[in-house]
Amino acid sequence: MEHLVSRRTHRLLAVVTAAALVVAAAGFVLLRDHERDLPADHADAVAILLPPTHAKFDYQLGGAYAPPAGVQVVTRDRTAAPAAGLYNICYVNAFQVQPGEEGQWAADLLLRDAKGNVVIDEDWDEALLDLRTADKRNRIAAKVNGWIDGCAAKGYQAIEPDNYDSYTRSKQLLTASQAKEFATLLAVHAHSKGLAIGQKNASDLAGGRKTVGLDFAVAEECGQYGECGDYVGAFGNNVIVIEYTDQGRKTACARYGGTLTIVQRDLNVSPAGDAEYVRKTC
Repeated sequence: MEHLVSRRTHRLLAVVTAAALVVAAAGFVLLRDHERDLPADHADAVAILLPPTHAKFDYQLGGAYAPPAGVQVVTRDRTAAPAAGLYNICYVNAFQVQPGEEGQWAADLLLRDAKGNVVIDEDWDEALLDLRTADKRNRIAAKVNGWIDGCAAKGYQAIEPDNYDSYTRSKQLLTASQAKEFATLLAVHAHSKGLAIGQKNASDLAGGRKTVGLDFAVAEECGQYGECGDYVGAFGNNVIVIEYTDQGRKTACARYGGTLTIVQRDLNVSPAGDAEYVRKTC
């Protein structure tokens, strides 16, 4: 884990301060250590920029494309370049493995059941990562933090580590505490790089966000399942809502359309121009 922040702080603060002057008009939030309630091991975190609240947003995981007019915030996969002039969130699959990439991980870092079979998230055909020991969490974090470094180098402002709730699909092999301990490793590292970090789903863990060090929330279908209030209770208006149905969007917009960032996308988050492409807002 990297803690050589003190030598970088003055240089990075100067850069971030200048950036804050540019983005202030767009409503971005500048957070410094004394303004956040973070764990003790986050005390060396440099200043970071949070996404603007109640912003126009686009979710582009299915492929990058020119953002629609007026969009202020974009999420893209870590392999893509950020969108020029916008607030960019870098998506990383942190708790599970992209289909076909199992061979890129040490075999013992894939979660296995009592028969030795890899535990799979069947909805997305993704192997779960084994967070059960501190050694494994540290080894997994070393790889994911390398991806976070790449996001920082490309110019992203924030990280969205997906599948925080993988423990709920682990056949009771993983626990919420292990998920939070692993997320803390990512949060410390992201902050050391000057990046904000979001909580992706897992509404039942939102209450622990300060201990973990999470700055904002990305909530899929919280309107559809009546969970938006859980995120608002923990993160205030720093919540990005992604719905995949008209009903979910309408429900979220009816209650939070004036305060939260809300968008409806098609389930495969297809690029603009694709036959399945859907993007609607409040």
